[in-house]
Amino acid sequence: MPGFDTISYGVDGHTATITLNRPDALNALSPHMITELRAAYDEAENDDQVWLTIVTGTGRAFCTGADVKAIPGDGKVIYEHPYLSTYEQWEAPQEGTPPFRRMAKPLLTAVNGLCCGAGLDWVTTSDIVIASDRATFFDPHVSIGLVAGREMVRLARVLPRSVALRMALLGKHERMSAERAFELGLISEIVEHDRLLERAHEIAGIVNSNAPLAVRGTRLAILKGLDLPLHEAEMLAEAFRERVLRTQDAVEGPKAFVEKRQPDWQCR
Repeated sequence: MPGFDTISYGVDGHTATITLNRPDALNALSPHMITELRAAYDEAENDDQVWLTIVTGTGRAFCTGADVKAIPGDGKVIYEHPYLSTYEQWEAPQEGTPPFRRMAKPLLTAVNGLCCGAGLDWVTTSDIVIASDRATFFDPHVSIGLVAGREMVRLARVLPRSVALRMALLGKHERMSAERAFELGLISEIVEHDRLLERAHEIAGIVNSNAPLAVRGTRLAILKGLDLPLHEAEMLAEAFRERVLRTQDAVEGPKAFVEKRQPDWQCR
């Protein structure tokens, strides 16, 4: 695995950890950082030993969105490749967003501090989100003359409409605490700041104690089903269930239960 300049990447057991590592810039997203994040996501997704990925940050911020120093005067998103030369440039800009639509493995985000703008993408697209008691959430786009686009469209599908609109229209002047985010279901747990990464690995260990292919099939059934009518979503979920029934782990699970022992998952 090549070294990174703006992030760190490591694997412990079946868990990969990606850490945003531009603390002096409050982990703002530069084009180079975006390229490195995409490489790290692909590395984790393609590594058979990795069953879950954690994303967190260093310093007092998780991620404060795009690096304003890297935004041209016309406000266009910039890329490391020539303009419109890649498919991704014809899509809605994703910046640091994990490729959640094509990922099979679960993603856990541990928000360690300030989280705003494009930093909110991890909160709205990750499978499990926990936060430090020092975390704060807001969206500053309208306060710096930009439309709150993809980030707030996603947030409006997670938060109540009135709350999302208030956050979007008040911009940097509306800050949401970790406590409020937990009350509204934006995050699922508040953790004492110094224990955040420890707790993230505890949760990862619990998820990884389950059958990895069953976890992936369950995740995909839920996420893919959200965009479908209920009956079609049920049928899709059954299709994923039947696929997993054909695996060795589907045999091992009931066998271990009957024999009163821990299952030995092979991820196949």
